[in-house]
Amino acid sequence: MSFARSVWKILVAIKDGLVLLFLLLFFAALYAALSSRPSPGMVRDGALYLNLDGGIVEEASEVSPASLLMSGDAPQPEYVERDLVRAIEAAATDSRIKAVVLDLEQFTGGSGVQVASVGAALDKVRAAKKPVLVRALIYNDDTVQLAAHASEAWVDPMGGVAITGPGGTMLFYKGLLDKLKVNAHVFKVGTYKSAVEPFIRSESSPESREALNAVLGAVWQNWQDDVKRARPKADLRPALTDPVKWVADAGGDAAQAAVKSGLVDRVGDRVAFGKRVAEIVGADSEGPLGAFKATELGTYLADKSLPSAGKAIAVVTVAGEIVDGDAGPGTAGGDRISDLVDSVTQSDDYAGLVLRVDSPGGSVMASERIRAAVERVRAKGLPVAVSMGSVAASGGYWVSTPAQRIFAEPSTITGSIGVFAVMPSFEATLPEYGVTTEQVRTTPLSGQPDLLGGLNPQVSALLQGQVEQTYGRFIGYVAKSRGKTPAEIDKIGQGRIWDGGTARQLGLVDEFGNLDAAVAWTAKKAGATEWHAEFVQTQPSPFVAFLKQMESEKGTEARAQDLAGALSARQQDLFMRVQSDVTRLIEGGGMRAYCLECASDDRSPPPRGSGEKLGMLQLLARLFG
Repeated sequence: MSFARSVWKILVAIKDGLVLLFLLLFFAALYAALSSRPSPGMVRDGALYLNLDGGIVEEASEVSPASLLMSGDAPQPEYVERDLVRAIEAAATDSRIKAVVLDLEQFTGGSGVQVASVGAALDKVRAAKKPVLVRALIYNDDTVQLAAHASEAWVDPMGGVAITGPGGTMLFYKGLLDKLKVNAHVFKVGTYKSAVEPFIRSESSPESREALNAVLGAVWQNWQDDVKRARPKADLRPALTDPVKWVADAGGDAAQAAVKSGLVDRVGDRVAFGKRVAEIVGADSEGPLGAFKATELGTYLADKSLPSAGKAIAVVTVAGEIVDGDAGPGTAGGDRISDLVDSVTQSDDYAGLVLRVDSPGGSVMASERIRAAVERVRAKGLPVAVSMGSVAASGGYWVSTPAQRIFAEPSTITGSIGVFAVMPSFEATLPEYGVTTEQVRTTPLSGQPDLLGGLNPQVSALLQGQVEQTYGRFIGYVAKSRGKTPAEIDKIGQGRIWDGGTARQLGLVDEFGNLDAAVAWTAKKAGATEWHAEFVQTQPSPFVAFLKQMESEKGTEARAQDLAGALSARQQDLFMRVQSDVTRLIEGGGMRAYCLECASDDRSPPPRGSGEKLGMLQLLARLFG
């Protein structure tokens, strides 16, 4: 028996060892598969097919593995603007690509600056004598702007055009807070700093409305100019002034109304559109009816290597709300981005830095961390430029101040130079539920700020003083950067937002130009005759990328695509904005340099990373403390 037991132990040990070895080999193979760079797929002679079933973003968001595993739906696809532009511009000179085709039926939009950038890339394809074909069911502002750059724009027979223009619903909570007897304590500097107005007013202040109307008017005019310049035959007037009469004059057929106004060229469903593309690039005999030979975005980008000749100009992206910590990508975590900028300082591989800013601001402390890191790049003697995207306001401008040159677009929203802090207290709410408080103090600041018993005058004065001192620091940074006095900056500061064109006239921006222009300026400042941009970014987790791929194969939840569905879908983000606003009030988050107006357009989702998603009951529970 002793011998049998010994043999059995040996067999069990061998079995355990083999199992362990198998697991090690399995996970090693899985790690290698996830870490390896995907090999380029085959680029077919035919069309570059861009099925944009999501939105255009400056930087793709990081998704936590837990949310991916627990969610039943695939995350909404995001298409990075520079990836789209790089693919489209490469297609212009690629002999394998006969046409560029965009399917915009599930497109969720992008900022005006991003859409204009993609439109400019499409112009290069047309300049190369290659057709650009676009289809959609319902054309809204963003899809009309893209379609204007197409040689053929198709609309589904069941579809049409619905242009709404910038603007939308702003939410105010003073009445709700009064009913709940919640006191919103606001500390701010800036006549136009409207980020706190939802908590202390029932409507916009005259100053806030004046600034917002001016900026939206400029952005709207830039949109119309771009559409008219790209498609001179289009008549926007009927669709903008009286859309009901416009459609009625076409016999109630919204698709035909769009054709008669020159906003689109042809009416046809997906199959008819596919057959038309097949006439140009060839039919795909192995696909369904209307299929054509094509290469999709991911495959095409994998086939195109990034430029590497000449000196490297580092590009660090600040996208989304600026928050404390390591959040992101897609949210601008101050620690994460300052580490990326510091890596440029610590390396000898870069000839300069371009900070790409697409942010409405956020935390003052996180903004200062990023600004200080950029200053360290300057101290090393490297040239620094800022390239502003769709928005670079408040904290987004704070981080831009060390730059030697600031580039923006006419539709960029910037400025909002102001600071605020807000926190609630519940001293009038708790007695309604039988809860009372008693304060025991040894100093005026003992237990302060007391969110349950109320803020005393000393802590209120202290907080207001800190906000004023921080505003003074802010305008000091701007004054030094812009070669002006703090008093001059204060006149154009005060929390007011500006469009890119006005900001250039005021000296807050140096010149119009995109990211490429900023990189070129930085390279020349560094004395480089040949250069390339190198994006210094947080590397995505291979495991998260693997999970995303698995989830994407399930497909995203289909959305209603008729006119009613398209218009109502754009209002669904309002509930997310309520969550974001209430979370911001409850959690406080310290002093903030944040632009509320930058997210006032219903077409723009609330800032990413601005708070966890909560149900309405949870929100109310948090309001009651």
